[in-house]
Amino acid sequence: MGELLTPSRVRHLLDAHGLAPRKAAGQNFLVDPNTVRRIVAAADLAPGDTVLEVGPGLGSLTLGLAEAVDRVVAVEIDAGLVRALRETVGGCDNVEVIHADALRVDLGELVGGGAARLVANLPYNVATPLVMHALLDEAVDDLFVMVQREVGERWCAAPGTPLRAAVSAKIDLLAEADVVLRIPRSVFHPVPNVDSVMVRLRRRPDAPPPADRDRIFAVVEAAFAQRRKTLRNTLRGLAGPEELAAAAGRAGVDLGARAEVVPTERLAALALALR
Repeated sequence: MGELLTPSRVRHLLDAHGLAPRKAAGQNFLVDPNTVRRIVAAADLAPGDTVLEVGPGLGSLTLGLAEAVDRVVAVEIDAGLVRALRETVGGCDNVEVIHADALRVDLGELVGGGAARLVANLPYNVATPLVMHALLDEAVDDLFVMVQREVGERWCAAPGTPLRAAVSAKIDLLAEADVVLRIPRSVFHPVPNVDSVMVRLRRRPDAPPPADRDRIFAVVEAAFAQRRKTLRNTLRGLAGPEELAAAAGRAGVDLGARAEVVPTERLAALALALR
């Protein structure tokens, strides 16, 4: 296995391959081996696990994962980073580097069947769609991902808290989400202007089946579309007043409440009652 990447090694790889971190792509590279070790330890991996890593970049985390499990599938969209990554993991025969857009592929096909655990420092600009994509793919057992602090805290926001949003409810329908680690900005190159967190997402065994999910998501999006307005106002485009009132009664939902304070399971019940 290769030694974990240090700041000087990261700068060398970038220079050697004519690369520079692209802010628009959310590229910030881990340069602190101790942070990599903390992440790998907190991921609670077993040697027989298959780990799917999305956005491995130069391979800072990849090397740590390769020491912990038998197989790592690293998916990178940036062709220049793929070249550098292959150099980084050249001595790791348990790492597969795939040049692809993880948002546009079947994750099950990438891991070749069976279940995988997604562990990644996600590119900031696509973190939320990537997590939703993974949660909707049964090939991914659970997720342990690094994102901007506010993004991670929003994913985990409970009803009635300031950061509660549509994405909070959507994720809550599919998984139990918790902030596990806080990661300071100082461990990255370049140093971002925000801190990061590691979020663990475990699938809910009682998550809505695909046949119901789209309907529930549509109601959640409508409910949160106009913040600080009541459900009676935000959902009136989905049903007439009488139908909406009848569905709310069956679901046990107060239409005078705002979506931000309504428990996720009540919003789901309302969506199904409106069918």
